[in-house]
Amino acid sequence: MKDFLRRTQRGFTSSRKPEQQIPEDLWHKCAGCKELISAKQFQDNAKVCPRCNYHERLDANEWVSLLLDPDSWQEQDAALAPADPLGFVSPKDNYAKKLQTLRESTHRQEAAISGIGTIAEQPLVLCVSDFAFMGGSMGAVVGEKVARSAERAADAGMPLLTINASGGARMHEGMLSLMQMAKVSVALARLGEAGQPHISLLLDNCYGGVTASYASAADIMLAEPRAHVGFAGPRVIEQTIRQKLPADFQSAEFLLEHGMVDMVVPRAELRAVLGRLIGLYTPKAHAVNAFASGNNGAQAFLRGA
Repeated sequence: MKDFLRRTQRGFTSSRKPEQQIPEDLWHKCAGCKELISAKQFQDNAKVCPRCNYHERLDANEWVSLLLDPDSWQEQDAALAPADPLGFVSPKDNYAKKLQTLRESTHRQEAAISGIGTIAEQPLVLCVSDFAFMGGSMGAVVGEKVARSAERAADAGMPLLTINASGGARMHEGMLSLMQMAKVSVALARLGEAGQPHISLLLDNCYGGVTASYASAADIMLAEPRAHVGFAGPRVIEQTIRQKLPADFQSAEFLLEHGMVDMVVPRAELRAVLGRLIGLYTPKAHAVNAFASGNNGAQAFLRGA
């Protein structure tokens, strides 16, 4: 009797084939509002939730595809790979093995890619950090890529755009990692002497030695909505000063209100805003007039209003 009452009875053919079942990747659960949205809609919207506007992380290659003109990307220094200078091994961590695992899973050598491309047919040097590779942490190779990017931009007379999501300096490389803060700062000073701008885009999260060096040493600082940016995390600060911090402390909106970033730009507007920013370094009368009218006029111009 139990066999007879089964939904799919034995001895009968089922009209529903396994391949007709709903694919598991048809829906995506938003990390912000926890609602289900169409996976295709999520991807088409550059991983921004259409309901709550939560910006989920893009990897380095996705940033290149989103911002640069098609077929304009020329990667540089792709073969640079980190070593294990300290032979870092602990009961819960083996740096050499971790690097190998990440190379296989991300299909890249390090937590940053760098190269040359164009936005709206305007050339620039681009360096993108990838949070999926050890939290985008800055070791010797990441620092070298940022420094070379700044030097390449200075030599070629191009703007430099850095896209920054990082947990900070990489502890596995000790002092060699901390040395990168000074090295990239010197390279950016040379870029400034060459009269070329450094545009920094801050993503969620950006902390530690990266924020304290090249990510904030920029002529123009942009941030994505709700990105958290700082040096030490809020829990560490609260424990140190023994005071409760504001709920929105270290958010992009908080930084904008307190003059620490120039603009908070939604992902859908980034390409247009960056194109206009780069274009400002080729003097145009309407750009000069827009900035002469004050901050509101400048932001209206950058957003295309």
